[in-house]
Amino acid sequence: MRAIKKRINKIKSRVAGEVFSLMLSSLPGISNERLVKLTYLAEWILTRDDLVVHKVVTELRNYFKGNHPSVEFAKRFARSLNPKCRKALVETFLVSAVFKGASQAKDYEDKEGFLPPWFLVLSPTMRCNLNCLGCSTRRYTKDDDLAIPIIDRLLDEAREMGIHFIVTQGGEMFVYEEMLDLYKKHRDMYFQVYTNGTLIDKKMARTIARLGNVAPMISLEGFRETTDKRRGKGVFDKAMQAMDNLKETGCFFGASVTQARNNTDEIASDEFFELLLGKGCFVVWFFQFLPIGKDPDLNLMATPSQRYQLREKIMQIRAKLPIFIGDFWNDGPFMGGCIAAGRRYLHINNKGDVEPCAFVHFAVDNIKNKSLKEALNSDFFRFLRSRQPYNNGNLLAPCMIIDQPEVLRQAVAQTGAHPTHEGADVILDGFVKQGLDEYAQQIAKITAPVWEDLKDKVFKWPF
Repeated sequence: MRAIKKRINKIKSRVAGEVFSLMLSSLPGISNERLVKLTYLAEWILTRDDLVVHKVVTELRNYFKGNHPSVEFAKRFARSLNPKCRKALVETFLVSAVFKGASQAKDYEDKEGFLPPWFLVLSPTMRCNLNCLGCSTRRYTKDDDLAIPIIDRLLDEAREMGIHFIVTQGGEMFVYEEMLDLYKKHRDMYFQVYTNGTLIDKKMARTIARLGNVAPMISLEGFRETTDKRRGKGVFDKAMQAMDNLKETGCFFGASVTQARNNTDEIASDEFFELLLGKGCFVVWFFQFLPIGKDPDLNLMATPSQRYQLREKIMQIRAKLPIFIGDFWNDGPFMGGCIAAGRRYLHINNKGDVEPCAFVHFAVDNIKNKSLKEALNSDFFRFLRSRQPYNNGNLLAPCMIIDQPEVLRQAVAQTGAHPTHEGADVILDGFVKQGLDEYAQQIAKITAPVWEDLKDKVFKWPF
């Protein structure tokens, strides 16, 4: 019975790939009415039993009906991506990672008793070619990298669970040249790679274009002056050139931006989003500056009101520009709150430590001597998953570090999780603890009334 179901799902995935390829190839000249009809076909082929898939398809249909900017966003795929990148985006990301992966994950849950995460974040190297303000990556060497055979084995284990979407970050990922061979080997996985962009010259852009399944996300702090002040003179211009190189070769790429106290106004401006769109970015990811690591500075954090300012601006941009924007803190309502600790993702650092989140530097397991399955079932991870979405359920304040800091403290105390580097535990005590508690009170005060109006309108995730 299981074999028959597996064969049916394989056929569905193949047909789904054909449907999405047809939709994308037809986009430049197709009417919105025709697109709406194709969404019904996609829904029928995939499944009405999967609530997440059903939600994605119906939301897409509503966008097409309302002539939302996402229609033009999709048409940009058809116009701008080279055939290999477009094929990988459809078959590897949309079909394998999103739809086929969901089906595989359910099969895994039936067999093993728990639902695996949707994606992994790996930090295989902490080496970097830059020397950014407040960063310590210059002290790492190649000997500190997570070995390729371990990463290779980890990707195989992830595939068995139905995971086909992998995020890699550093350090600077393009200094770890052997990773290019892994991207090529694991063609049925889609890799989103965070990078400073300075090593993406025309030759590297052509390599990425040939791979097809690699999507670079180039880090910025804002415009030239703000970016160069933190990352070094000339880095902004190199990042802009990297975008030009990727656009020229038809690659799928985007930007990564960290909100801090000094850059909120410029990254929350129309001019900044228009710059990224003009450069060819398809995606912009927003992060919060967090006081983690040795010698943390709370004054660098964006204030709660600045964070809400960014949320409001992102909502405006989503309604008018054809670019995807993800905000890992303000978008809690879209994902049902915190997605860490294996609920939707986890993080593995260059030493192999298995962390619940890329910003939560505590662990109880190491992937060098534990399987991915064992690590996901640790007391540490299970404690965090049991508490999600944390306390009062305000999904606009989802983070265990800055919004609900008592959750992380309890998890560490009750499970014996250890800090994964020197200074990681400073967030648990002293002035940092006091500062985070004050921040949490302020963000709750700002977002609680908004969440009260919003909570009955958001999608109730089944996991």
